[in-house]
Amino acid sequence: MNMVNYDESYRNFKWEVPEKFNFCRDVFDRHDPEKLAMLWVDDDGNEERITFGEFANRSKRLANVFKEHGLKKGETVILLLSRYTAWWESILASLRSGLVVSPGSIQLRTRDLAYRLKESEAVAVITDDENAAKVDEALAQSGHSLKAKLLVNGSREGWMDYQGVMADASDDFEAADTLPDDPAFLFFTSGTTGSPKMAKHTQASCGIGHQVTGRYWLDLTPDDLHWNLSDTGWAKAAWSSFFGPWIQGSALFIHHTPRFDPVQTLQLLEKYPITTFCGAPTIFRMLVQEDLTQYKLNSLRHCVAAGEPLNPEVIAKWKNETGLTIYDGFGQTETVLLIGNFPPNKVKPGSMGKPAPGFYVSVIDENGNECGPNEEGDVAVRTKPERPVGLFAGYWKNEEKTKNSFRGDWYLTGDRAYKDEDGYFWFVGRSDDVIISAGYRIGPFEIESVLLEHPAVTESAVVASPDPTRGEIVKAFVVLGRGHEPSDELVKDLQEFVKEKTAPYKYPREIEFVTELPKTVSGKIRRVELRQMERERKNVAN
Repeated sequence: MNMVNYDESYRNFKWEVPEKFNFCRDVFDRHDPEKLAMLWVDDDGNEERITFGEFANRSKRLANVFKEHGLKKGETVILLLSRYTAWWESILASLRSGLVVSPGSIQLRTRDLAYRLKESEAVAVITDDENAAKVDEALAQSGHSLKAKLLVNGSREGWMDYQGVMADASDDFEAADTLPDDPAFLFFTSGTTGSPKMAKHTQASCGIGHQVTGRYWLDLTPDDLHWNLSDTGWAKAAWSSFFGPWIQGSALFIHHTPRFDPVQTLQLLEKYPITTFCGAPTIFRMLVQEDLTQYKLNSLRHCVAAGEPLNPEVIAKWKNETGLTIYDGFGQTETVLLIGNFPPNKVKPGSMGKPAPGFYVSVIDENGNECGPNEEGDVAVRTKPERPVGLFAGYWKNEEKTKNSFRGDWYLTGDRAYKDEDGYFWFVGRSDDVIISAGYRIGPFEIESVLLEHPAVTESAVVASPDPTRGEIVKAFVVLGRGHEPSDELVKDLQEFVKEKTAPYKYPREIEFVTELPKTVSGKIRRVELRQMERERKNVAN
């Protein structure tokens, strides 16, 4: 049952974990085999409708291919695919076989792949003709070898034809009798320092944990057609393009395209009976730049955003022009949904919302004590006496980083926030993003949100810039909207605008106009890159 009353759902929720659990056998295969599981379209007007039964049979065929080539339970398969149906088939086949899936973005370069292949101890790679050469180069660079290389389109020496081997394989396959704690996913996630960490998820942490994502936050039912705009290499795709919807028996809408186009996105929302829509804040910021009143989004009933907090003014404009509220949510590669704005609750624009059922989330101080209302601290999840199911198993091969993610009975998300008197969480920034200027602590998100209210600003990123007097000052990188040009006058105007909207000490003492901001594949602004650039500049200048 979906959420009708937040307090009741939160109070009564209990994690139910069986002794044995395989997502395919115990969840996916129990849906009506004749029901639509995916409506897939591309830029050429091609459409494909695939049922749960068809996906089950395809994944069984691929599982037999894995078996034939000696892939064993617990071994890792790397997926380097955009929105081909093979991406979903490969994950199902891996879970069905007890293999571990490690999705990667197609934007990864040879060096990235060489690191991932070696660190994950991958035994197979599935990719397309545009990325196979990078894989071969990475294998040569790392000295790593594979049991199987599958190519979903085209042909290449040393690679198996994905469609060909699937056609020859049997669809008779019995799912591995996996335990809930058996590994299922390895997500590479970047930290503030060093190489990416490998966040390990289990059959249960994804296949059971994401019920709170799909049922309560995405608000999905079997009658929904859900569209999530997410890179397939990001954990958010597992959240909202796989586990969340398919746990609920919903159908997925998938648009296979090489790039995001806000106009095309709105046209698709108008053309197809899409009922629920999920996107990164960057997506919504771009969508509200268009004239939304020109589109009839008659089927759309529920919208969510995740990846970083969504600015209140974007929520307001979307609501004003579509009549729909955007429900912000918070979680990580290491978790399922932890905090969210849920349909029964009043949305406080700019707030992360309240804890998801199944999780005790709070704001704690450096000693592990819970902070009082409006007192800033670290966002943390209580792990004792019961460890919540949707929490990752740890960073594989890195006990130190795993250990450092905990403080007493709490798992630390690495984010700073405060709770108001009503229990709503308000994001301040990443622990490493907080700016300390002349003793003041300044969260970048607040300044970015204020700048976005200015009619000339489309996007902004705020970081700390070294300063000999204040230690750090607030530096803003600004992307201007159509019809606006950089000038000294505009810099002064923006500075005064921020001073008027928030405490004067928070205003950006430096503003740099840029054509675009560096982002991760999931659409998050890479403040760490901008911050490093500022440090290097100031060092050179000094």
